[in-house]
Amino acid sequence: MLESARAVFGRRGLEATLDDVAHHAGLGVGTVYRRFPSKEHLVEAMFADRMEDLTELAAKALEHEDAWEGFVEFTWQAAELAACDRGLREIMLSKAFGHGHVAEVKARMVPLITELVERAQASGQLRADVVPTDLPLIHQMIGSVVEYTSLVEPHLWRRCLALILDGLRAEPGRSSDLPHPGLNQAEIDEAMCAWRQPKHPAAPKSS
Repeated sequence: MLESARAVFGRRGLEATLDDVAHHAGLGVGTVYRRFPSKEHLVEAMFADRMEDLTELAAKALEHEDAWEGFVEFTWQAAELAACDRGLREIMLSKAFGHGHVAEVKARMVPLITELVERAQASGQLRADVVPTDLPLIHQMIGSVVEYTSLVEPHLWRRCLALILDGLRAEPGRSSDLPHPGLNQAEIDEAMCAWRQPKHPAAPKSS
C-alpha cells in the first residue's frame, strides 16, 4: 500500500487521493481507509521519514570542513531527493499537509539550514545578502524546471541549479562547467508543447 502511495504521490503530488492509491494498489477503497483514515495520516506515514532524512543531511553538511562545500552538498542532495518526487517537493514547500511529525521535523530543520547559510557567509564564500528563506524558493524554482522539462530532458534541473549556486557565490563565475547541456530550440519547443499550466482554484464569487 505504501509502495503504491509513494508511486502515486511521487507522480501526482499532494493532489492525489486515497482512492487513487487504492486503484494503483489494486485494493478496495475501504482497505486503504481502514489503514489510513484520512490523507493526512497517509502523508504523515510517507513523508515523516523522508523529512528526517533531509534533516540528517543538513546536520551532516554542517560537519563539512569547508562551509561552502557543506552548503552546496546539502542543496544538491535535497534537490536530488525532491526532483524525482513531486509529493516530497510539495510537502517541503507547503503547510497544507503534514501537521504532526512532519511539521516537527521541518521545525528542527530550520535552524540547521540557518546555520549552513550563516557558516558559509562567515567564511566569505556565500553572498552576504542571502537569507535562509531563499532556499525553499530555490527548490520551488527547481521543481518548476522539473515539471516543465520532464518529458524532454528530466535532468535539466541540474544545469539550472548549478547556475543558481554560482550566482549565490560571493565571487560568481568561479564554478566548473555546467553539469548538463542546455536545450536546443527544438527541445524547448517540445517542452512548450508538452507543458500544461497548473490548475488554480476558481476565484470566489462576489456576493
